[in-house]
Amino acid sequence: MFDPNKIEDLQFSTEKQIMDRKSARIKAVDLAIPIVAMANADGGYLAIGIEDDGTITGIDANEKNLNELLRVPYDFCIPSVQVDLKTMDVVDAKGQPNHILRMQILPNNKVVANQADEVYLRVGDKSKKLNFEQRLQLVYAKGVKYFEEQPVAGATINDIDLEVVAEYCKKIGYDKGDAEFYLRHNHDFVVTRGDEDVVSGAAILLFGKNPQRFFPRARVRFVRYEGKTAEVGDRMNVVKDEKFDGRILDQVRAATAFVKTQIREYTKLGAGGVFRTTPEFPEFCWTELIVNAVAHRDYSIGGTDIQIKMFDDHFTVESPGILPGLVRVNNIREFHFSRNPMIVEFLNEYDLVKEFGEGVDRIYRDMEEAGLPEPEYRQSEFMLYATLKNKNWGKEDASWADTAQDRAQDRAQDETQDKSTMILDFCVKPRTKQEIMDHLGFSSRRQFNERYMKPLLEAGKLVMTIPDKPSSKNQKYVAKK
Repeated sequence: MFDPNKIEDLQFSTEKQIMDRKSARIKAVDLAIPIVAMANADGGYLAIGIEDDGTITGIDANEKNLNELLRVPYDFCIPSVQVDLKTMDVVDAKGQPNHILRMQILPNNKVVANQADEVYLRVGDKSKKLNFEQRLQLVYAKGVKYFEEQPVAGATINDIDLEVVAEYCKKIGYDKGDAEFYLRHNHDFVVTRGDEDVVSGAAILLFGKNPQRFFPRARVRFVRYEGKTAEVGDRMNVVKDEKFDGRILDQVRAATAFVKTQIREYTKLGAGGVFRTTPEFPEFCWTELIVNAVAHRDYSIGGTDIQIKMFDDHFTVESPGILPGLVRVNNIREFHFSRNPMIVEFLNEYDLVKEFGEGVDRIYRDMEEAGLPEPEYRQSEFMLYATLKNKNWGKEDASWADTAQDRAQDRAQDETQDKSTMILDFCVKPRTKQEIMDHLGFSSRRQFNERYMKPLLEAGKLVMTIPDKPSSKNQKYVAKK
């Protein structure tokens, strides 16, 4: 999970929807482009003083230009963009103490343009310039008031579990006041109008004691069918039917935990005479479909719930509401727009929105790498359907025969495992990152970080000798005994 407070994540994380690196030498007019793009999407972070390849050059030697860059959100963006600035201590590529500027761009509820009246939107790791039609669509999308902000009739602050709010405040490091203060001073979760408190839909869905009292169908339902189609009457083939309600976080956790027990696995003898167990769908893919459904469903549609339907040859998640904003079925891998930005932000803090704004593209990639058909998205008048197909799709029998992709995946997994073992063996004694790369013959620092170092560090198999200063020039790594 990308952590904007960690220098190493800002330095080596793959540039994505909500993160980009820029040299402190960049021209102000050029910096306006990613700021405009992020403000028109879900916001994000710019690490100024880090080159595209992760080299830290810092900001200390570019004070004059830095003053120009600080004016960009206000003087080069129309309307002005709200940002949060943080200067972070670093050691630069020359081994000297230096600083970088982390600029957090907050999403804007209006369409933002640069001084040339050009509108950009953050799409993956690129700032995409919008044509007239796309710009018009964004104007319409930005003009819609979010349903999650609407007041809930009859709800009061007594319907909110303040202990849950306090837990969330602790998780995000909020220390400006207690739980009730947070609700009243953030996102307008609770506002006072006259003599009465007005509670928003997001407050009830995220922190409510009983959200279903106000939103009876704001829940997730899982239905498992025996066969490849849903039958009715005397041929009804439902073998499992489970409902998950409560607050949104509880729904997601309970639903994904249960679905994991229903995903089938098959075991085969792999390379090296080792048995390998493979699930019928990559875990990220089906988890992301469920999380996306909960995060982006249209909660103004009260007549139905989110439904997860599992068949012998496919897995479908049905979510109330059509695709929001600029998102269409034919551009769903590129464009991202949050119907419920507060709910998305909340789930992101709990690591459930795993790759903010990039999850759909990864579903496509993971399905392809697993040798499975690409996901299928379609929408009706008021429902979005997202489907994953397993290896039985289009087959009369239920065989799990190996494919060329299976064998290629086996070889890639074996290679990664072998080299990870070599790294751990080499790091019995503390080693620098460059020593490890030289020992294994790696030339691409980014690939080495993403494929080997980050997984080993996150798994706790490899530890830093100076954990408090991850970017220290004296940093070394040692295998944990």
